[in-house]
Amino acid sequence: MYDEDDLERINQHRKRWEDEQLEPILDRHGERKDEFVTVSNHDVDRLYTPEDVADLDFEEDLGFPGEEPYTRGPYPTMYRGRTWTMRQFAGFGTAEETNDRFHYLIENGQTGLSTAFDMPSLMGLDSDHPMSEGEVGKEGVAVDTLRDMEILFEGIDVGEVSTSFTINPSAPVVYAMYVALADQQGVPRDEIRATFQNDMFKEFIAQREWVVPPEPSLDAVTDTVEFAVEETPNVHPISISGYHIREAGSTAIQELAFTLADGFGYVEDAMDRGLDVDEFAPLLSFFFNSHNSIFEEIAKFRAGRRIYARVMDEWYGAEKPESKRLKFHTQTAGQSLTAQQPLNNIARVTIQALAAVMGGTQSLHTNSYDEALALPSEEAVRVALRTQQIIAEESGAADIVDPMGGSFAIEKLTSEVEAETMAYIEEIREMGNGSVRDGVLVGLEEGYFHREIQEASYEYQNRVDAGEEVVVGVNEFTIEEDTNPEILEVDDSVREKQLGRLERVKDERDDADVEAALEAVSDAIANDENVMPPIIDAVKAYATMGEIMDVFKKHHGAYEERIGLA
Repeated sequence: MYDEDDLERINQHRKRWEDEQLEPILDRHGERKDEFVTVSNHDVDRLYTPEDVADLDFEEDLGFPGEEPYTRGPYPTMYRGRTWTMRQFAGFGTAEETNDRFHYLIENGQTGLSTAFDMPSLMGLDSDHPMSEGEVGKEGVAVDTLRDMEILFEGIDVGEVSTSFTINPSAPVVYAMYVALADQQGVPRDEIRATFQNDMFKEFIAQREWVVPPEPSLDAVTDTVEFAVEETPNVHPISISGYHIREAGSTAIQELAFTLADGFGYVEDAMDRGLDVDEFAPLLSFFFNSHNSIFEEIAKFRAGRRIYARVMDEWYGAEKPESKRLKFHTQTAGQSLTAQQPLNNIARVTIQALAAVMGGTQSLHTNSYDEALALPSEEAVRVALRTQQIIAEESGAADIVDPMGGSFAIEKLTSEVEAETMAYIEEIREMGNGSVRDGVLVGLEEGYFHREIQEASYEYQNRVDAGEEVVVGVNEFTIEEDTNPEILEVDDSVREKQLGRLERVKDERDDADVEAALEAVSDAIANDENVMPPIIDAVKAYATMGEIMDVFKKHHGAYEERIGLA
């Protein structure tokens, strides 16, 4: 971007500045730290100049928004056209209670819904299963059958709202329920707008919610991709998620690298299924964490788009622009929230949300300030949503496309993140003998991802314990405070209400229809056919989540048995 004469002149000026200005100050006062690093322990320099971006090619590496390599954003106008989708995570207790929260959020200006499920639903268990006791409705909404889904979206036209579902091993069942609900409401399937997390690679790497082993889990994920292409072209069947990888303790670069590797693994599996990359790739979406180191996060998002565009083109032969655009949802960092002085979390969330916006996110969830303590209160949820609205309407951050583009620091950090991320991806690909998918599977089997994340997490905690990483209100600037504030609690009566509804559904349904539908699911698995059509029939017959997931266990065995945890 600069010719050699310019760079030589800048270099001379820099040396003069160091001798005349910098060194005397360092000799007298020094700096407040021996080294300056990001939350991920990535070194940052004191000052960045054109020398740091000398190798950058504007057209090849930056370009313009809406054009390859999409470093500057996936769309030409970005938030000048419309702001990002403000999608607050919601779900607790019964379907009735979560439906009330959905309506509350819509009335307060939220532009998309995001559904949190309780642990039994996440694990494919019914509320009346012995392992569900004590967990029903506690960390999300309980969904056992299509009846719960009907109540969850009562008064909400699924043809008018975009809904995200954070669910993984049992995602095909929830996907089927949502399609069945759309059918009930008379909404054409090609008008359904939804996103299902459905990222099983990430579960085995970080979040550890699984039902069957990795290989059959991958088959089910690819079934949903195939079904989406054929039946629901406005549904994102996978939200490939780095969020939980980061929450498990990874660095920003590990988060980006492992997430993109997972995504490329899904691409390869779908292509092996015979799907055209330009048919399914536009339906893939991603989900990232936004942490405290604002410049590192902006660089991460920009580098991610550049890597994705190049790899989809060069490795997988994608041709459509939509196939090479990295589109992602962002959530602020839950791991960064503190129980101590919880109002401080509003400042943290604001910084993280600003990083996501300046990094070009397509949708955003801002955490509530009290989430380190419990499910968020209505006041905390409102503050979190208002934080996004203030950024969008008052800060000016949404008015300039890629506002940090051209910054020497941001461009240098973007290139560093890109190089280090690609080194990880190439290593994973090598583990799979040229296949990223096989490399991910090998990495899961050999514990590669767990070791990498554990080492990063251990290093970070050591820095916090030593006071090298300041966490305001925790290891610095502490106060005496009430550690038992008023919080939202889910009443134990939720379980009884849920069990009552589940019992009524079982009494009212046609058992012969349920049995036939479950047998059809079993036949599809046995014959290596797509499981989505028979699962939709099963949920319409009011088969339960647990009954359907038990069919998968019957064929593949529970993953706990394979790894010796059963």
